[in-house]
Amino acid sequence: MSLIPNFAMLGSGPTVLMLHDADTDHLGFAPQVELLASQGYRAIAWDMPGYHANPPPYGGYSLKALAATADGLLEALKIGRAHIVGHGMGAMVAAELALRHPTRVRSLSLVAGGPALEADSQQHWVQTRQQLLAQCQQQASTEPVQMQRFAELLVQLQSGQQALPEGLQLARHAITQIQPLAYGRMLEMLAGPSTLAERLPHLSQRCLLVSGGQDVCMPPQRMQALADLLPQARHESLEGIGHWPQLESPDAFEGLLLDFLATQRATVH
Repeated sequence: MSLIPNFAMLGSGPTVLMLHDADTDHLGFAPQVELLASQGYRAIAWDMPGYHANPPPYGGYSLKALAATADGLLEALKIGRAHIVGHGMGAMVAAELALRHPTRVRSLSLVAGGPALEADSQQHWVQTRQQLLAQCQQQASTEPVQMQRFAELLVQLQSGQQALPEGLQLARHAITQIQPLAYGRMLEMLAGPSTLAERLPHLSQRCLLVSGGQDVCMPPQRMQALADLLPQARHESLEGIGHWPQLESPDAFEGLLLDFLATQRATVH
């Protein structure tokens, strides 16, 4: 049985479980936890296994293990079905959860993430982070300073020109909370083979895909290519925004998310 990870929860009503990217932690969805709670939802943002003192997943890192942990969290909280929102690598976990436990997932929102359809783009995503982290580790003697420098460089590289400064500050802070060992193992997992992309057409849930118009990691054309594979999907792109739409442009992102959730709320029990 998977161990239950740490999580933040607020509000009551239909559940929205938010799965953060490899680059952040539950703070990557901090604005949305409060907003969703105020709009009549039970908002949950977890810390992935290996993050915030959580132990790594049983059997090592894999999308299957991470999806099992997310399913176990919902089971422990006695939540039968939930809307799942995933950012970056969390979008991959969200899709894996929906494929393996379809009755658990009411809808999917994939934010600036999902499986790359070309191996080269996935390798570029991983190698950029590995090289940047190695550079920071060589230049600084202590782990906190290393992660501060890594956060500065990563946000500078992957944010958009119209990003909210407060959102970028929160992104930098969340990145500094990462445990480098867990982060390295997560990158190794992402560099390995995966069948997720080829299984996407089997998703039965309605899907919202949100990209940042200036995201160099998952640009709009890649997110649209993912949307084209899904039976019930729509893709929206936020102009001038980078890899953290929910932090860089929270108002615009939340408008899209709330509208998407509202179209299904009448059937939520």
